[in-house]
Amino acid sequence: MNALGEKLKAWRQSRHLSQLQLAVDAEVSPRHLSFIETGRSKPSREMVLRLAEQLRVPLREKNAFLLAAGFAPAFAHRELDTPELSAVKAAAAHVLEQHLPFPAIALDRQRNVVMANCAARKLAKRISPQIAQNIYRLLLHPDGLAPQIVGFAAYSRHLVTRLSRDAQTSGSPELHALLAEVEQYPNVASGDETIEPIALTLRLKHDSAELAFFTTLSTFGTPFDVTVSELVIEALFPADQATARQLSEVDPKIRAKT
Repeated sequence: MNALGEKLKAWRQSRHLSQLQLAVDAEVSPRHLSFIETGRSKPSREMVLRLAEQLRVPLREKNAFLLAAGFAPAFAHRELDTPELSAVKAAAAHVLEQHLPFPAIALDRQRNVVMANCAARKLAKRISPQIAQNIYRLLLHPDGLAPQIVGFAAYSRHLVTRLSRDAQTSGSPELHALLAEVEQYPNVASGDETIEPIALTLRLKHDSAELAFFTTLSTFGTPFDVTVSELVIEALFPADQATARQLSEVDPKIRAKT
């Protein structure tokens, strides 16, 4: 089996698809798909992209599929700070700023925090940068916000479930390693796929008050750059009036920006 065949088989199995199911979905003969997986047939560039699309493969992995098949990547991969992505970075910064006085952050593929508004930085101000730079470590590590989370067992189960799905969907080895890491933290509950991410409220004991939030996740529509496709904006909204009032009154500079 060649490199492309190994990737196809691994992603097909991760999506719980048989060769026949994938062949039908991609409108290709099962025999031809079998030959592609075993390396007996060399697919066209269009066929590689068609199979990747049917497998719901992220842009980063679509490029990897193409390279494994001997083709050039189809999607650019620039750093967020490059001039070509300045408009994207400015848009993300605008969203974070407009969300004040409530916390919002931008996350990369490994769910590291690449941008944050001042309300989000205030929540994590006492946390070491090594922990605060990753959203899962920030919320689950015993030296992060974990001791401040009310109902930590239920919330940690939700986060582990979310991270597990994220790792499975992206195929990221880094996220799989992060999942194994956070599952070893004290008091972190194992994931449960029956828990819906939108159903749980984050409750934090913070500066002698209890803050309650629900979370929304936003991505850029129809991206053609790997970095842009992996960028996620996580915004925290107050789940009650007490939280909204507390954050609106906490800092005159924050109030001035709303």
